[in-house]
Amino acid sequence: MHINRLHIILFSIVSILLFGGVQKVEGQIVLRDAKLNFTPHEFYVADVTDDRPNKSPAASLIFKDEAHGYVTRAGDLKDGVPIAIRHFIGNNLQQDTSLRPVIISIKALKLTETSQPGGRIGGHLAIDLAFGLQKNYGSLALTEYTAGIRYARSDAVANMAEPTIRQGIEQGLIWFNKWMNDHAETDARLARSVKVSLTDFSEKTEGDTIYYSVGRPLTWPDFREKPMAGNFDAEIFTSVGYTEQASVVHGVIHLNISIKVELAKSDCWVRSRAQDDYALNHEQRHFDIDKIIGEHFKQKLLAMNLPPDNYDGDINMEYLETLRELHRMQTQYDRETRHGRDGYAQSQWDKKIDAELEALNVKK
Repeated sequence: MHINRLHIILFSIVSILLFGGVQKVEGQIVLRDAKLNFTPHEFYVADVTDDRPNKSPAASLIFKDEAHGYVTRAGDLKDGVPIAIRHFIGNNLQQDTSLRPVIISIKALKLTETSQPGGRIGGHLAIDLAFGLQKNYGSLALTEYTAGIRYARSDAVANMAEPTIRQGIEQGLIWFNKWMNDHAETDARLARSVKVSLTDFSEKTEGDTIYYSVGRPLTWPDFREKPMAGNFDAEIFTSVGYTEQASVVHGVIHLNISIKVELAKSDCWVRSRAQDDYALNHEQRHFDIDKIIGEHFKQKLLAMNLPPDNYDGDINMEYLETLRELHRMQTQYDRETRHGRDGYAQSQWDKKIDAELEALNVKK
């Protein structure tokens, strides 16, 4: 997912006749209350933070001095940049705290005036606002708004700092409101819930990999690797894994997880002297155990209340526990059956495995 970024918006304000009632800046800039003409339906502003690398005053302004020359003075928002903007938003933008909490991070806010020929003053506001979703671990980045506003004024008229900064903030909020409206239903970062559906992974045409199926038991021709040195007569290497696909529909992440209980024929081997039904059953039961653990993994996934912003983290943790459970059960099976040499223990495990497969509706 990429962060959308509005690069540069350039406003050219030639006349200032529309900005009536602006107070002269003498060090402090007080943002005037002016209700914003939109109502957010997807978010509210939970906080405003100042993340500017340089926390210098927000404005560098030009005034006439007593000798009719020019003097540059620093001007800053009353109570500081983040508090002033927080108060302005709180007073002028409708806040519904049942919506998504958003944090506005001020990356840049600087208005700079320069003198121009003919008694003109040019101004440029650079503004950069980053928007993130408030989480218990901090802020989840969403998007960023970067813009510039330019104006020209006569050196004989009122200062433009307050309306220009206010306009920059308003335009940023208007832009973000539209961004939220456009992305609320389809952006995974804004999803409110996760819906899980599960399937068993399979392939139409069987290759080297066998995916577990009750109707497709193991046969000795599946054991294609050359026998290895050691005390065993046969060996298979099974595994449990999964794949996932996610889509966002109406603010809900639809997560399709396909469980893979598999083995590769090229990893399985058997000595010719051991190819009887008893030995094949022992190896098949290793595969059955993988299927049982895979079904346990399914049950755990369906019982989980997955967080939309970190569902993979929770799934991965549960998958690691599934691998531990798989190792424990496979180890216990071989230990108690003595790798199939104990016929009675093998028969008891056969009954146990069949009963579990039936309880899980794998076998009927």
